[in-house]
Amino acid sequence: MPVPHLTTALKGPLLALESRIIAAQPQIEHWFRSQWQHHDTPFYGSVDLRNSGFKLAPVDMNLFPGGFNNLNPEFLPLAVQAAQSAVDKVCPEARSLLLIPENHTRNTYYLQNVATLAHIFGQAGLKVRLGSLNPEVTEPVELTSVNGDKLVLEPILRQGNRLRLADGFDPCVVLLNNDLSAGIPALLQNLEQTLLPPLHAGWAVRRKTHHFGAYDQVCNDFARLISIDPWLINPYFAQCSNLDFHSRQGEEELARTVGEMLDKIRIKYAEYGITQEPFVIVKADAGTYGMGIMSVKSAEEVIGLNRKARNKMSVVKEGLEVSEVIVQEGVYTFESINEAVAEPVVYMMDRYVIGGFYRVHTGRGIDENLNAPGMHFVPLSFECPCLPDKQGEPDCPPNRFYAYGVIARLALLASALELEATDPDA
Repeated sequence: MPVPHLTTALKGPLLALESRIIAAQPQIEHWFRSQWQHHDTPFYGSVDLRNSGFKLAPVDMNLFPGGFNNLNPEFLPLAVQAAQSAVDKVCPEARSLLLIPENHTRNTYYLQNVATLAHIFGQAGLKVRLGSLNPEVTEPVELTSVNGDKLVLEPILRQGNRLRLADGFDPCVVLLNNDLSAGIPALLQNLEQTLLPPLHAGWAVRRKTHHFGAYDQVCNDFARLISIDPWLINPYFAQCSNLDFHSRQGEEELARTVGEMLDKIRIKYAEYGITQEPFVIVKADAGTYGMGIMSVKSAEEVIGLNRKARNKMSVVKEGLEVSEVIVQEGVYTFESINEAVAEPVVYMMDRYVIGGFYRVHTGRGIDENLNAPGMHFVPLSFECPCLPDKQGEPDCPPNRFYAYGVIARLALLASALELEATDPDA
């Protein structure tokens, strides 16, 4: 199992944080159990973490995670058990599941993710079929994943308030692995079947600033529980709206927001004796796939962007124009594998950590987005996410991975609060 190497000597605050988390394990697990008694767990999710050696924090939360194919296959039983638990909560009598992937299903690596998901739920005791929202799919299509798995993608029929396939397949549960960036299709509205995740979890409704607002609340409660500075696990953020990168509308407001954020970070860096230069990440407030992201270290950098930079920031997945961004405190990643920068990504289903991997990029720096062409993945075994080694050093692999799992579950809990706040039926 590859063990990450922290390439910084600034491990004092992190080691203290990890020690605090290990010491407080009973209180932490009791606290999580009590939280899940009051909040519905998101069906599944993945969290991008950054470990700077002085800070361990989530920087993104995906409620329609791809990449299940990058998890360690040895720990498939964890995923199967979590899938059974998750399905039992929403539809105990479920026998069949319709899995709806993204429309860009020609990506063979993404297809392997779909195949892995289908296998997990098949092992959990469900009959799984694949349905497409793409209007161009009018008859069954056989696709082949990067590993050679064959998948059949079928057109979806809407009959009354139910989704079916042409041969009469009538699923109990409809599972989206499509983040609805292009909007919510009428086909999915007002279904009587169990639809997971809910429609308002998609990027047509969801905003990253809503998530991190909820994470603020969760972090503050957790920090009080174990007596830490919440900043050690929480990046500052702010929203900037009414932007038009093409016409440079809102440039000055964006620069002011960036400048204020950098000033706040400098104060914290001074408090902890951190000598690195603060930076912020500016990214679209809705959307994924590493699009519409820039790393900046001064307010002046967002003034007068050249055409290439404006084009990069102005459009994200499905060609959607960006008018709102989140300005987020940048968290360095001082972790590396074979001298390439790396960041952990933790996967959860129901309330359980089921695995993770390191996203590794040989061509990116410690202050850059790693979710970009050229990245590769190194699986991690999270076989002991809830079994820290209390006799070991704070940064030994079981303890570091336990800390990852704790921070990831805080982000999952924040997603639960976020979905409650944006539920149109609440």
